[in-house]
Amino acid sequence: MFAPRLLDFQKTKYARFMNHRVPAHKRYQPTEYEHAANCATHALWIIPSILGSSNLYFLSDDDWETISAWIYGLGLCGLFVVSTVFHTISWKKRHLRMVERCLHMFDRMVIYFFIAASYAPWLNLRELGPWASHMRWLVWIMASVGTVYVFFFHERYKLVELLCYVIMGFFPALVILSMPNTEGIWELMTGGVFYCLGMVFFKSDGRIPFAHAIWHLFVAFGAGTHYYAIWRYLYLPSTLQTKVSK
Repeated sequence: MFAPRLLDFQKTKYARFMNHRVPAHKRYQPTEYEHAANCATHALWIIPSILGSSNLYFLSDDDWETISAWIYGLGLCGLFVVSTVFHTISWKKRHLRMVERCLHMFDRMVIYFFIAASYAPWLNLRELGPWASHMRWLVWIMASVGTVYVFFFHERYKLVELLCYVIMGFFPALVILSMPNTEGIWELMTGGVFYCLGMVFFKSDGRIPFAHAIWHLFVAFGAGTHYYAIWRYLYLPSTLQTKVSK
């Protein structure tokens, strides 16, 4: 009982920053403050994600590195762009119900492909073992299944949707963690911790002010940590890696 009371912001001066929680079958409606924060916390990362993706492309030495840079870059940029567009439409064009609903579905679908794209450089460029070749395709099958689920059951079973994201995020990691070369493991685990902590806020709309915007920040921290690992251990030349480690 102590934790819910501790987080009961509806009885504090911060209540004006958020609306009350809604039933499981309905969508939470952010306040004006929350709408602005939701837009800003992902719009801020669009330019860095484009520049970072371009950097990986220019560092690529062969076709596989180039393909992986494109896949990862599209997933990374797509996540922040689609999220920003959706939250902006949701805030300023709420009367466009059909457009908003379609963008909300697209926003949820992009998350699956972002997860798959985040694993692509590791699965394509690292020596991982017999399961790696299967996982290269399995992550995209999982992303496709998740997309179909969102299309037919969007916002209907929210806990199931969250569980799908968790499975999609952790299952390929079983292969990644088995790689003989362990460089980058700690960064990958740290990024995973950011995502896991962020999910607490992902499900806290109406309980914690700016919960969704805080979730956005955890996503940005997790994505930034994973980008650093990909840049340093998969694309940076070995001579420069040595200098960075010093």
